[in-house]
Amino acid sequence: MDILETLDIENCAPASLALGAFDGLHLGHRAVLEAALGPEAGHRLSPQVFTFKRSPSGEPSLITGEDKAAILSGMGMERVYSMDFHGLRDMEAESFARDILLGRLNARQLCCGEDFRFGRGARGNVELLSRLCGEYGAQLMVVPPVLDGGEKVSSTRIRRAVAEGDILTANRLLGRPFGFSLEVIHGNHIGTGLGTPTINQALPEELALPRFGVYAAWCETESGRYYGVCNIGVKPTVGSDRVLAETWMPEFDGDLYGQRVRVELMDFIRAERKFSSLDQLKEEIRRNAIRAKEITGAV
Repeated sequence: MDILETLDIENCAPASLALGAFDGLHLGHRAVLEAALGPEAGHRLSPQVFTFKRSPSGEPSLITGEDKAAILSGMGMERVYSMDFHGLRDMEAESFARDILLGRLNARQLCCGEDFRFGRGARGNVELLSRLCGEYGAQLMVVPPVLDGGEKVSSTRIRRAVAEGDILTANRLLGRPFGFSLEVIHGNHIGTGLGTPTINQALPEELALPRFGVYAAWCETESGRYYGVCNIGVKPTVGSDRVLAETWMPEFDGDLYGQRVRVELMDFIRAERKFSSLDQLKEEIRRNAIRAKEITGAV
């Protein structure tokens, strides 16, 4: 899959182009993406995505850029235009659709949600796209919202669930576990001294932060999949100057420094709190690990 960060291109293959911020790749987003991949696109059209590095809303993303690219590639997308919103926000809506989407990118089919807006002042909408597609002989597929409990699945709704530690709801709306694939970095090695060696991962600023606390998790490493107990926060007992994911995998033994490990949060166990001693912390970590194994159903 090609990932392009520029529109300075020529001779694009006819494309079925999914449009959106796709800042979560949740069930609603996937419906739009699947429309671009579906049989209506025809075998002659290249399935592609036009999206942004950061959501135009300015809100944090529910997925890292690397994980976003991996999922889109796994779905079968052949090209992703990952653009800087600030470089396009002042372009008039009609010029953007006519000159960029239907012109330079050679979109023969456009797929979007019914509330998709674009162009200067967000003046562009599906009505404008419909008119221009008619002029250019292109097809427009407007995908209805995906509902959960009678309410629209949205990034705003999922961000709220993540912030509240309601990972079960977040995972249901995402259609996959909320998580992150990040490099393992060196910490203060206190976990090793406690007999509970952890992997430390610094959460990027652009990622939506879960409620600080302890979670049951699954961890994907190069050597296999392991259950874990993951603390998200600033480690109040021993102190930290940044938000970390600190995960202990009781059944893993090895060195993961410098490797990328995927951690998927499965359920919230308890809120972050400060302990009066490292011995108390050690006991609590082990209790949490037992609970994490029960939640994940690890055998």
